[in-house]
Amino acid sequence: MFSFKQANKSIQLIEDFLNTLDQSCIIFREGVKNYLHKNQGNFRDNLQTISKLENKADQLKKQIEDILYTHSLMPQLRGDILRLIENLDGILNQSKESLFQFDVEVPYIPEELHNDLIQLTDISMSAVESVIPSARSYFRDPGSVKDKLHRVYLYESEADKLADSIKRKVFQQMPHIEKLSQKFHLRYFTLHIEAISDSAEKVADMLSIMAIKRTL
Repeated sequence: MFSFKQANKSIQLIEDFLNTLDQSCIIFREGVKNYLHKNQGNFRDNLQTISKLENKADQLKKQIEDILYTHSLMPQLRGDILRLIENLDGILNQSKESLFQFDVEVPYIPEELHNDLIQLTDISMSAVESVIPSARSYFRDPGSVKDKLHRVYLYESEADKLADSIKRKVFQQMPHIEKLSQKFHLRYFTLHIEAISDSAEKVADMLSIMAIKRTL
């Protein structure tokens, strides 16, 4: 009975962790939009919120690690579960760092790129959001995990295409941006947003293998 209660507690902690990651996607979207639209007060709130979410995720990750090791729960799956949590936590950290770089470096982003960057942000966050139900399914119905992952790969591919389009636009279609350093800066922020979808794809690959191992 004790082990059963601890197992349920570990599952609840993982659910809370996934909810925290899901919330961070919403805040990252809002943060990029607020930066581009010069809503400084709201942008500051987004920075504070995503920082709190990162701290909460770190605490939940530590609790999950402690309960899995202390009570010897799911020993055959423990390593995979902890690697999954670590990589998901990495996505949240990556999102937080990317948003904070807007605050630190204060990039000048021409208005004609605003819609493109907002769309790139939406697609990258959609890739992350598509990983979350797949991660939930791993614990509930591992046989259905693979069916849920196709969205992650679709969004990651679309993010790559859009990021390339933005970079081409910056270097080939915006002659009024004369400084090469400014072009590099715009490429840098495009790459950072795009990279979040790459991380989601890596987690999708991991989940696919984990699900196969569970169903063998």
